[in-house]
Amino acid sequence: MRVHLGVLGPVAAWGPEGAPVPLKGPMHRALLARLVVARRRVVPVSRLVEDLWDEPPADAVGTIRTFVAALRRALEPDRPPRARPRLLVTDGPGYALKAADEDVDAWRLERTVRQAGDLPPAEAVRRLTQALGWWRGPAYADVGAASWVRAERSRLADLECRAVEDRAQARLALGAAAEAAAELDAHVGEHPWREDAWHLLALALYRSGRQTEALSAVRRARRALGDRMGIEPGPRLRRLETDLLRQADHLDPGPGGPAARVWAQAAAAYERAAPSYARVRLESTAGLMRDLAVTGGGGLEAARRHRVAAVAAAEQLGDPEVTARVIGIYDVPAVWTRSDDPEQARRLVDAAKRTLRTLPEDHRHDAARCRLLATIAVESRGTLPTDRVASGEGVRALQAAERAERLARQLDDPSLLAFALNGVFMQAFRRAGLSARRDAVGAEMISVARRGGLVTHEILGHLIRLQSHCAVADLVGADRHATAADRLAERHGIPLVAVFTTWYRALRTAATRPLPEAEQAYREAGALLDGAGMPGLGHGLPSMARLSLRLRHGLPPVVDTEDDWGPYETWVRPLLLVTAGDVTAARAALRGIASPPRDLMSEALWCLVARAATAVGDREVMGCAARQLRPAVAELAGAQSGLLSFGPVARHLEELSSSLRR
Repeated sequence: MRVHLGVLGPVAAWGPEGAPVPLKGPMHRALLARLVVARRRVVPVSRLVEDLWDEPPADAVGTIRTFVAALRRALEPDRPPRARPRLLVTDGPGYALKAADEDVDAWRLERTVRQAGDLPPAEAVRRLTQALGWWRGPAYADVGAASWVRAERSRLADLECRAVEDRAQARLALGAAAEAAAELDAHVGEHPWREDAWHLLALALYRSGRQTEALSAVRRARRALGDRMGIEPGPRLRRLETDLLRQADHLDPGPGGPAARVWAQAAAAYERAAPSYARVRLESTAGLMRDLAVTGGGGLEAARRHRVAAVAAAEQLGDPEVTARVIGIYDVPAVWTRSDDPEQARRLVDAAKRTLRTLPEDHRHDAARCRLLATIAVESRGTLPTDRVASGEGVRALQAAERAERLARQLDDPSLLAFALNGVFMQAFRRAGLSARRDAVGAEMISVARRGGLVTHEILGHLIRLQSHCAVADLVGADRHATAADRLAERHGIPLVAVFTTWYRALRTAATRPLPEAEQAYREAGALLDGAGMPGLGHGLPSMARLSLRLRHGLPPVVDTEDDWGPYETWVRPLLLVTAGDVTAARAALRGIASPPRDLMSEALWCLVARAATAVGDREVMGCAARQLRPAVAELAGAQSGLLSFGPVARHLEELSSSLRR
């Protein structure tokens, strides 16, 4: 039995299925903590007695042996009688903990921080973000204040600070100065004595074009060090202040140096040359928003907000051709089938439809018409009609995708065809089991994008193919596309891609590794959702991932009021009610339940509904679920998302068929 130990918070242990291992009382946890601190070295019993008690009891040595025996039973419950312990071993005059580095969070943290310095910046950011997500609270939070634990807490706190600062340094190397500045500002507030952090903050502010704030940061550092420590800043920080005042060239050697100066000069020239041409400025704004969106986080949120404002301003000009260009230039690839902001998406779709109605009907405007239709198809994601709704917005969006594709092929323009294919992908969920169709769309998108030098759409094609390979359990094929997407993203500075590929690797871990490793992989993937700027993706997803792990390992769902099911709540609720023993409420929740949206999660949600319906004997819903799932019999439920899976659809259908025959 492999046990994972945690000391980055209260001392804890978890078994191979992720269940907490009971460690009895505080002295048992303190003993385990002392052996973790020793890092596989033998700690003599006499030293353990000194470290665990201020005033040892009369039979302290015997008590230590009792604690060790209890810990061995907890950590190795399957060890046969008289078999030699493998984890907590006796060695000469004492005991040692012979765990592997990856099985103790503090040891894993130390190794990750040490190795991050040798990694490419993008990989360093990813690994350090994972490591910072392992903290559950202050280290050894429940162990007390003995000298041996105080020293270890201090060492681990320093490692945490190094991880934050090394990640900021890596972000600076990637040109993400504004992002680094934001996290460093909070960091120096908590750790004002760390001169390296102040140095990085000032540098990040300067590279963000905020020279005054950079100088202010150095002066804040001087006050903080003087007030708290009674010392002056070191020579490195003093030199930085001088360099900031004279705008030394070496301060900005990366993407924000000469490039920033060129940008500022070009922007000034643009201001002088086009002070009042609203049409030109609106088109330029829309182009900037397209580039801003792929930066992720606040950039993506700002791009959505300013894009809607630009479209509204264009409509006020009364020129449908300008409006069409402002709407259509924003061809940002979209791979997730839920909108991040449904209200903004609705406003954009309405504007595109209004513009289509007023655009002159001649071939000169076919390219603009194609982009408007593709916009409608992409922004109407998740609106395909269900079995109970035969018409409406979903049908119009599907028709828009088909018309955009026809026009793009006639015009033979790679950028138009890539955008149109994105709309086709978004509307390729008419029924379950269409992963092969979407894979073909992804393959063509890669080919078209390469022909036109369209990097972001080439990445989109790989992500679509990753999803499609996951759907049919081809993880080797999915690996190839994840790697290809990561390489392109790193080469071209597109950080959002790592969110999808990290979640895919969590799915892969869940399919091939024990439960604790899968849970850790999903915790690390979930950390990337914070600040990613994609609420349509992240809302409800971590809870769904945890549920998928429990069900795939034959464990019942956990009914936890802290879970956020987001848009999936309607289809998860019946199963949670069954788990809670409220069969009557579960039947009521299933009565007349709507079909899930036809998107990347529809098969997963139908499987959850089927499980609940089977549990309460609702034959009508069971039959409906079986009909919906049958076309996907050869696929994994939910794996078309590329993020999580509830196992083979065939297994769910067998359970439904067996129940319906009774």
